[in-house]
Amino acid sequence: MAVRTSSSNGARSGPESGWGSLLAGLASVATLPLAIYLTRFSDSYELLHAGFAIPLAAALGFVAVRLARGARRRRSLLLADARPARTVRAGGVLGLLGLCLAASALVALGVYGLLEYVGRN
Repeated sequence: MAVRTSSSNGARSGPESGWGSLLAGLASVATLPLAIYLTRFSDSYELLHAGFAIPLAAALGFVAVRLARGARRRRSLLLADARPARTVRAGGVLGLLGLCLAASALVALGVYGLLEYVGRN
């Protein structure tokens, strides 16, 4: 029976998604501090403008978590070692940390907006 199945379609199931998860997680964690740091060198941008980086940090964190989950799933389907590789684990943790940083920045921005609104009235 020489029929191709979905597992024999020639797609690579190597560590690429683990490394992708790690890179996306690192980018997610670094996005907000970098945006805040860059406002120090610009006369036209203030600290408040760094809030535009929040969706980017959240998206990168989400991508990192999804890539880590997919890599763990593929690893379990290949009947490899039951525990995920270090890169996959680190990428997932960094992705979650990036999502938490984005959420805390969003809360901080919301509190700032509320205080500005209350201060005007």
